[in-house]
Amino acid sequence: MNVIITGASKGFGKSIAEKFATHGHHLYLCSRSEVALYKTMEELMTKYPAITIKAKPFDLSQKGEAKEFGNWILSLGIQIDVLVNNAGQFIPGSVYNEEDGVLEQMLAVNLSSAYHLTRTLLPAMMLQKSGHIFNLCSVAALKAYPNGGAYSISKFALLGFSKNLRHEMMPHGIKVTAVLPGAAMTDSWEGFDNSQHRIMEAADISDMIYASTQLSKSAVVEDIIIRPQLGDL
Repeated sequence: MNVIITGASKGFGKSIAEKFATHGHHLYLCSRSEVALYKTMEELMTKYPAITIKAKPFDLSQKGEAKEFGNWILSLGIQIDVLVNNAGQFIPGSVYNEEDGVLEQMLAVNLSSAYHLTRTLLPAMMLQKSGHIFNLCSVAALKAYPNGGAYSISKFALLGFSKNLRHEMMPHGIKVTAVLPGAAMTDSWEGFDNSQHRIMEAADISDMIYASTQLSKSAVVEDIIIRPQLGDL
């Protein structure tokens, strides 16, 4: 399979890339940070020399760059088997006191990036009548929580995008899965002492995503809700 992953230089994105790489699938990666992206690419190429790995930095919060990344993928002439819209950002705050512009930034990074990239790739996927799209939402898309603010709003919107896309793509053979993880050991939780396994590992999420791609054509996992065993923090 050919697997496209955004936000692939760290966290969930890097874990998802490694999971597909271990099973021999080809990777096409994107991230805002050029240095971190190419470091990740180099690590994966060293560990998995038998697969194709290509990467290019783009800031997908910018509509033009999201479309440019999509067009770069199309220019490669590959079949698009899996698209993982993972690019995202968390800025804590509350609606009543977060800085002006935070909502626009959260919507651009967490929603518009997936919207514009997916729209760029959909015509090719609809023509091939196959493919699987994963949108990395959050349990923050299910209920309000303290300090969620604009981030939570953007994730609610991404879940809405996923549900609409799922309905639209049913007759085209394209699967759509919303992934809603709780707290996991990524950069957002840097410094957290997880020796008691209070929160999840990034691999827990990548394992579930990979498993969802292994079903028959007649089945789709619409939502993956995965939380720490002891509940949300």
